[in-house]
Amino acid sequence: MKKVVYFLLALVLVGLEACENGPKFKVQGEVSGATDKTLYFEASGLEGIVVLDSVELGSDGSFDFTQACPESPDFYRLRLDDKVINFSVDSTETVSVKAIADKFDTEYVIGGSASNQKIKELVLLHGELQSRVDKLAQNRDIPAGIAQQTLSSLINQYKDKVKKEYIFTAPNTTYAYFALFQTLNGYMIFDPMANKDDIKCFAAVATSLNNAYPHADRSRNLYNMVIKGMKNTRTPREDVVELPADKIKEVDLIDIELKDLKGNVRRLSDLKNNVVLLDFTVYNHVQAATHNLALRELYNKYHEKGLEIYQISLDADEHFWKTSADNLPWVCVRDANGVYSQYVTLYSVKNIPAAFLIGRDNVLKARVETVPDLEAAVKNLL
Repeated sequence: MKKVVYFLLALVLVGLEACENGPKFKVQGEVSGATDKTLYFEASGLEGIVVLDSVELGSDGSFDFTQACPESPDFYRLRLDDKVINFSVDSTETVSVKAIADKFDTEYVIGGSASNQKIKELVLLHGELQSRVDKLAQNRDIPAGIAQQTLSSLINQYKDKVKKEYIFTAPNTTYAYFALFQTLNGYMIFDPMANKDDIKCFAAVATSLNNAYPHADRSRNLYNMVIKGMKNTRTPREDVVELPADKIKEVDLIDIELKDLKGNVRRLSDLKNNVVLLDFTVYNHVQAATHNLALRELYNKYHEKGLEIYQISLDADEHFWKTSADNLPWVCVRDANGVYSQYVTLYSVKNIPAAFLIGRDNVLKARVETVPDLEAAVKNLL
């Protein structure tokens, strides 16, 4: 008996050692002029930004973070105050960063991979665009029509450059993926839902990513977006891009993956075969209580007949959200990116609260504000 116990204990110890000694990557370097400031090391996941580690910088500004390698290329960032340095990791590499505190997000030197150099180039290009757009918005002497034309021209010039030099030249890179999700004043620069040319960019990266990492969450999420965009823009005799037929059959709406109150990832697609009310809200809002009371009444009345609610909190205060949502009977998740969530952009949410109806066939049926009688619409779908 003792031999069996010792054998099992040995297996456990070996397993623990394997976990501790698994493949890891390092992020190290120094930030000058940042004595006593806290440097945060964060993951930029599909569910939002997650703090992985932090350090209070000393007089030499040195730092050294270690983290388990991702199963597929993923994105991370260093944050000092409100400034960030974005980078990607796809192996057991060492990412080195040297920066100056007051110019942390612009005048930094990053080593480790060519992709991270390209990501920095994209960040700087985007900064130039944002600066020009801000100056345009501040110029009150330009007529509105001309200002709009100028804005469109600036954005189109930027997109053309990024498409040519970063996306189509190397769609299998992390910097091509990074380029797709840059935003301007909270809105995505590349529109995967309604712009055929932009959808081609997403499709190129999605195809390359899927070939290399078919089981990665980012591959799946990107395909969701492409397929939805294709359906939005396809004419009876025209296909925007060619994608594998099996992928097109898998998804009928943009999936959402966020964590609930217990930290479990909840997918919108897991509720398929039900009628789903997809709701974007902010609990710390004057209308929130009244809004949730109306949802509770609807839920109590039709849940047993197949109604589900998937409610996304955009609250900045996580504790407030957890307290407010604790007793709600439906799926409650939170996007840490708040109103800058990619899902807010993808679903074209303009006001909060905002809700959508999804049928049992997993197809988006209507925006709630366009439905004269919400209860009648739910009953019809049930």
